[in-house]
Amino acid sequence: MSELKNDRFLRALNREAVDATPIWVMRQAGRYLPEYRETRARAGSFMDLCRNAELACEVTLQPLERFDLDAAILFSDILTIPDAMGLGLEFTAGEGPTFKTPVRTAADVAALPKLDVNVDLDYVMNAVRTIRSALGGRVPLIGFSGSPWTLATYMIEGAGSKEYPHAKGMLYGDPDTMHALMNHLADTVADYLNAQILAGAQAVQIFDTWGGALPFAQYAEFSLASMQRVVDKLIREHEGRKVPVILFTKGGGAWLESMADTGCDALGLDWTCNLGNARERVGHKVALQGNLDPGTLFGSDESVAREAKRALDAFGPNSGHVFNLGHGISQFANADRVKTLVDTVHEYSAQLHAKA
Repeated sequence: MSELKNDRFLRALNREAVDATPIWVMRQAGRYLPEYRETRARAGSFMDLCRNAELACEVTLQPLERFDLDAAILFSDILTIPDAMGLGLEFTAGEGPTFKTPVRTAADVAALPKLDVNVDLDYVMNAVRTIRSALGGRVPLIGFSGSPWTLATYMIEGAGSKEYPHAKGMLYGDPDTMHALMNHLADTVADYLNAQILAGAQAVQIFDTWGGALPFAQYAEFSLASMQRVVDKLIREHEGRKVPVILFTKGGGAWLESMADTGCDALGLDWTCNLGNARERVGHKVALQGNLDPGTLFGSDESVAREAKRALDAFGPNSGHVFNLGHGISQFANADRVKTLVDTVHEYSAQLHAKA
């Protein structure tokens, strides 16, 4: 594998000194880019795009051609695991992902297969290898998975949800079954991320998109405990280098200290947290990633630059910050504003680090 030409992202995750704050953007390969829309149309469908290693590589690299980003992230979907379990994943325009066969009972959970991720999800590993080779050491490659709780909500509800009646019904009414599902998914997620690491991912992120829908105690018992189980099983060094692990719970500001105690290397923050306050709470135990409101990109170049500087000032001239949005970029974002964001973060943070 090629030597990294830009390791700023990995250095920041390890809380080492950097010349400027690294930046990448969640969902940076996406519908806000016209070149992505063209490639997706060529692929035929979203999942066909995910399953084609060459096209997945093409869209992964597209934002790096436009912007001076410090990391690439595997182009895939958080629902690849339940799809491989045979639940009948479909993407319907205007409705989002749905499953033909939701998981609602103890018998349903017991019937879930144990995946051989290198066989059942071989297209993901093929994409990782293809992207890593194409990057040629330009920047690190991030692998990812949905968290066990987030995967479970889709699997149980059969679609996205705002109230999670079936998932919370199982959590409160049949916690033993929910724990069994969480453990099964945690073990699968760990296998999946480890396979990505062995295929070439140099850092991994766990997306706990719906963890913030849980009350304090239930988050700790179900979502966080399952992510802890994943972290405990992960490969933490490969190719002679540490493989950092990022936990991101949307709406997770109440649990930062507990999340930091899992042994992860970094916490992703949504836009409801103040970076300076978060840093005071977790100290130097972990790096922090985030956390600009994605809606900022609907503003002007001036407002984007102002808010980026505000976030950088909040964190201060310290090591251990990866700049990102507080959630995925909107399909309606203006790509020109993204360039303003990336350039501002690099230029302004370089001044801060030079003074540190």
